[in-house]
Amino acid sequence: MIEIEQTSELVDPVVIAAFEGWNDAADSASATIDHLMKVWSARVIGEIDPEDYYDFQVNRPYTGSDERGMRRITWPTTRIAIASPPDLDRDVILIRGLEPNMRWRQFCAEILAAVEELGGALVVTLGALLADTPHTRPIPVSGTATEPDIVDRLKLEMSSYEGPTGIVGVFQDACEQIDMPAVSYWAAVPHYVAQPPCPKATLALVTRLEELLEVSIPLDDLPEDAQAWERGVNELAEDDEDVAEYVRGLEEARDTTDLPEASGEAIAREFERYLKRRQEDG
Repeated sequence: MIEIEQTSELVDPVVIAAFEGWNDAADSASATIDHLMKVWSARVIGEIDPEDYYDFQVNRPYTGSDERGMRRITWPTTRIAIASPPDLDRDVILIRGLEPNMRWRQFCAEILAAVEELGGALVVTLGALLADTPHTRPIPVSGTATEPDIVDRLKLEMSSYEGPTGIVGVFQDACEQIDMPAVSYWAAVPHYVAQPPCPKATLALVTRLEELLEVSIPLDDLPEDAQAWERGVNELAEDDEDVAEYVRGLEEARDTTDLPEASGEAIAREFERYLKRRQEDG
């Protein structure tokens, strides 16, 4: 079992989790957890024993020096942290780690036991996949949930995916098996720029979390990083006419698909978010 440091009782905590690996195109989902840990000053309170779940020839430990200059080895693992965002009336449990190499069901059961011990009331998993989407348009984020009332309230979908899955899918299923409400958000990363990082996809996931939590999350340098990323990809595309033509085709397909969305509720939602952030910044 994960040994959790003693902490005060959490207030209606929501769990947000991401795992490096197959579920994490361009490290977009795990970077979202890293961002939340930074802006919310999260504190790590426990970690899973890596001996039970990781093949160290696949996920090798890292050797280096600590802040005192002492040599140490850092082992690949999954960590649990807690945060109390100042503008949120509930606490947050953040889970950040690696997709395990073995014993996935035991891995999920152990994490969920820790979540229940901490009083977790809702689990939100984050993922990212490679897709035929242009880098010049907003990153699409799809959302699913395990319970019909959450689907209706957040305007999500019940998952209908069939095919190979990763630890995010297995973890969400494990939540459903113990009647733990679960939501999953997936960002679609342009497949022709698959190398990490992809701050534009991370920003898109943060935005969806803002909608879910009904709170503004400090963005720090994410918007500027996303713009710089897009400019960099633009420059690469301009140097290759075949790539530029391919991107134009993706743009046309995307714009045609999005036409019904470019009105009404979608615009109102963006405008409300803009006004709320202006008020808070002022």
